[in-house]
Amino acid sequence: MHIDTVSELSSTSLKRQLQDPFGRTIEYVRLSVTDKCNMRCFYCMPEGFKGFEVPENWLTFDEIERVIAAFTQLGVSRVRLTGGEPLVRKNLSGLISRLSALDGLNDLSLSTNAALLTRYAEDIKQAGVSRINVSLDSLHADRFRKITGNGKLEEVLAGLEAAKEAGLSPVKINTVAMKGINDDEFIDLVNYCARMGFTLRFIETMPVGSTGRNASEYYLNLEEVINTLSAVFELIPGVVSGGGPARYYKLPGNDLHIGFITPISRHFCETCNRVRLSVDGSLYLCLGDEHKVELRPLLRQGISDASLEELLEESMGLKPERHVFRENPEQVIRFMSMTGG
Repeated sequence: MHIDTVSELSSTSLKRQLQDPFGRTIEYVRLSVTDKCNMRCFYCMPEGFKGFEVPENWLTFDEIERVIAAFTQLGVSRVRLTGGEPLVRKNLSGLISRLSALDGLNDLSLSTNAALLTRYAEDIKQAGVSRINVSLDSLHADRFRKITGNGKLEEVLAGLEAAKEAGLSPVKINTVAMKGINDDEFIDLVNYCARMGFTLRFIETMPVGSTGRNASEYYLNLEEVINTLSAVFELIPGVVSGGGPARYYKLPGNDLHIGFITPISRHFCETCNRVRLSVDGSLYLCLGDEHKVELRPLLRQGISDASLEELLEESMGLKPERHVFRENPEQVIRFMSMTGG
């Protein structure tokens, strides 16, 4: 027994980990399974945009499984499925089942706009997704439709009910805080999430692509949001697990946690633990940087598992110390939907 225990400890201690040049351990992959979406949020995708990646350039489920398996061999334990809207990818539950079976992958989650959850919440839960993040910027139907281009608020709210019934937990509501657009709804959103048992997170607008830069005129420093909420609620500093960048507070007397994600006013680059893989197999090392490593051609040329893992390790050398959203907002050309959330 003692020998087995020592052997296990040695194996664990020798497990490879991805590290960037600044000593940060990378253990989280944001995996975009599609750049298509059933909504058109104005800060994410241009109106009338049709420049989607052609299906033959999408990573297949076999290719995705290979890449994520390589990542798990290098210490990645968390994967979040993103888009676009990931639920528009056919047979997504099949991919979820395959990924959830990978050794070492301990946390498989999904970002969604929730409009399709009435159809898929139970399926993705059974396949292996445990928790979800849902984009919700307004509780007013007309305003929601304007923000999303064509979204129906009633579908999203029904989808959130379905997620709750399916046992997906936690459900985190992501709200982009925008001055003059939804800054009169923050208290209503707190009350809604408290009633539903959801976590609420506010996010600052980011200049990702021309759509993100256009939305910068609505930028709201989240310190202002904290001040607004503090005038009504008692905010107690708290902690929520999940490996993300949010600073959390909780309300006394209930389980509601409110998070604040501040990439502009108070960046969190020194603790960044993630990379992003787009639907076409481009590995982006930073949301605020155009450097990428194109994996799809190598996968289709028959790269070995060992060489793939070596490439992923070498790719970490491209990860910058921090983004330069403030200093060079024009740097990122691609739209948010092209990278994944």
